[in-house]
Amino acid sequence: MTDETFDMTPPAAPSGAAAVFADRMPSATRFVEILADTGVTHGLIGPREVPRLWERHVLNCAVIEDAFPVGAKLVDVGSGAGLPGIALGIARPDLDIHLVEPMQRRTDWLSSKVSELGLDNVTVHRGRAEELVGVLSAPWVTARAVARIAKLARWCVPLLDGRGTVVAMKGRSAQEELDADRRELNKLGLVADAITAHGSAVLDEPTLTLDLTFQPKTRVAKGKKKR
Repeated sequence: MTDETFDMTPPAAPSGAAAVFADRMPSATRFVEILADTGVTHGLIGPREVPRLWERHVLNCAVIEDAFPVGAKLVDVGSGAGLPGIALGIARPDLDIHLVEPMQRRTDWLSSKVSELGLDNVTVHRGRAEELVGVLSAPWVTARAVARIAKLARWCVPLLDGRGTVVAMKGRSAQEELDADRRELNKLGLVADAITAHGSAVLDEPTLTLDLTFQPKTRVAKGKKKR
């Protein structure tokens, strides 16, 4: 039995990356280099993923930037290796991005890389999403490959600031998950949904997001009745 070896050389940027990152390409390239190095040694990225860091991870995440309006505040739940949060922070310096991650070693890594990349628009929070309810909120919440949509929504909806939208990165199973979990989503206050493809011009396979808008239900104080 032999040990499997992997090529840890950071991949070259694909031609479409410049269209997404523009003058911030040096920061995007540096982020890919970081992921190929300490991202792997810290267990945030599998070594097999290094050759496809651009297409499957960094660019794949950055293209969802068109889901958010100018100056939007958003929370990235379960940020892990900063995907999609750091990729979005590089592509869109106007966004106010908050990374939520429960593991100390991961938040330490995220904080150091946010500082190294000079991302003044990105803030790291240690804790589970449910622990930050009442502490952190935003009109937009995003997540990537964290859980099925009903479970993810239970974590994300309480972080929404009033009527807000969860932008969940999903694969080809997006419609299937939405159909299967719609009843639970409706209980959480789902009022609108869409499946959106991002990055068709720069990716061979566009990134799909489930865009779910929720209207929190009004709570009635004890002893009072709604009129």
